Amino acid sequence: MKLNSNQIEQILPHRWPFLLIDRVEECQPGKFCTGRKCVTASELEFQGHFPGMKVMPGVLILEALAQTGAVALLSEEGQEGRVVLFGGVKNARFRRQVVPGDVLELHCEIEKRRGPVGFGKAVATVDGETAVTAELSFAITDKPEDSSKS
Repeated sequence: MKLNSNQIEQILPHRWPFLLIDRVEECQPGKFCTGRKCVTASELEFQGHFPGMKVMPGVLILEALAQTGAVALLSEEGQEGRVVLFGGVKNARFRRQVVPGDVLELHCEIEKRRGPVGFGKAVATVDGETAVTAELSFAITDKPEDSSKS
């Protein structure tokens, strides 16, 4: 399954500037997701990270990977209207800087599930070169009621 940004917004609650996946290239619900993030110099983080040497913060690459895993989990039948929370990260390794102009390929494979908790292996690459690897955990939960509507 392929998804554009409008379709991704039907699955994830994230919005600009925190929606970090531009497109989903392939997704097998509950199993894996492969997405894409086109990194541009106009993004907010580059105003201060770092002046004169724009580098995408590693924590945002991890968040993009977590959002990719969330798409895999939430695209599964019966998960409509739910939210995936980032549960944790282990063994993160940063191997290459990601800079404006790069196309970040994001892949997260869900390796196991225990009830509402999922565990996945994630890899981010640029031009086939590994930028980040990590093990991620997720918690699937019901979306909280919007108190601003009362």
